[in-house]
Amino acid sequence: MNGPSARPRVGFLGVGWIGRHRMQGIVDTGLVDVAAVADPSPEMAAEAAKLAPTAFVGTTLEDVLAQSLDGLVIATPSALHADQAIAALNAGVSVFCQKPLGRSGAEVRGVIDAARKADRLLGVDFSYRFTAGVEAIRDIVRGGALGDIRAVDLTFHNAYGPDKPWFYDRQLSGGGCLIDLGVHLIDLALWVLDFPEVHDVSGHLLSNGKRLQAGDQAVEDYAVASFRLGDNTIVRIACSWRLPAGQEAVIAASFYGAQGGAELRSVGGSFYDFTAMRFRGTTREVLVSPPDEWGVRAAQDWAQRLAAGGRFDPQAERIVDVSAVLDRIYGIA
Repeated sequence: MNGPSARPRVGFLGVGWIGRHRMQGIVDTGLVDVAAVADPSPEMAAEAAKLAPTAFVGTTLEDVLAQSLDGLVIATPSALHADQAIAALNAGVSVFCQKPLGRSGAEVRGVIDAARKADRLLGVDFSYRFTAGVEAIRDIVRGGALGDIRAVDLTFHNAYGPDKPWFYDRQLSGGGCLIDLGVHLIDLALWVLDFPEVHDVSGHLLSNGKRLQAGDQAVEDYAVASFRLGDNTIVRIACSWRLPAGQEAVIAASFYGAQGGAELRSVGGSFYDFTAMRFRGTTREVLVSPPDEWGVRAAQDWAQRLAAGGRFDPQAERIVDVSAVLDRIYGIA
């Protein structure tokens, strides 16, 4: 950082809706100075500059890295994430990146290695970890109140599809709804259960109703997969784009144990409002109800750790575990 008491200087690369939303959340912490924003779209960059009128405004990664940064927030297309993150880390700049960190486990491993070598803080926007409901469920599961977890059932159906063409190009996106939405489901299963060993991965991917095979270049709009965690926990995930489910979204994460269950579920088709319930036999108890302003907490957590002088966190290695499951489902392990 620039002096022992100076606030971290942070840049923002890619400031579309998600980038600006995370930027606002970080600005609201009051812990960092926004030093630079950059986006290929002058209109997007100008909108972001309204949140930080004194920030340098540019268009490229090189523009922002020239501004003596301590941290960089990346919200660009997926194909750019790994190379941009590595470039920033090699320049001694900590990184917070939108998911996926890379299109494959190999790309993610390259970023992790760069972060460790540079001893710089690395964060990924696994935002659902930071919902109050998931935090409550994690505490119950890890505390043993549900007993041995026997099954985990996770769903993320989105009534809409992405509106950017690059999402539908496998070379640019790394995949379809699985890497876009299912990555959150895989992360939640592994994170809540504290990253046990993964076995017996299988999956089926559909594009416009046609089953995809390994090596196909189309991206999936519907995916189901299963795997085993540890000795006995069976995980099932399902995700989709443009599924006619009668509502905008169906998002749920259910954990069933020998002594009870717990579930996070979206309310009324919302992408943002969740209830968390605890199950005992045929009865249920509300753990958490909306509202819950969770969307920027992952970014704010990174900013807080950066401001506290955070360096490389070995927990970043777990990001590779999530990507390894994706690789095995896609058949490229």
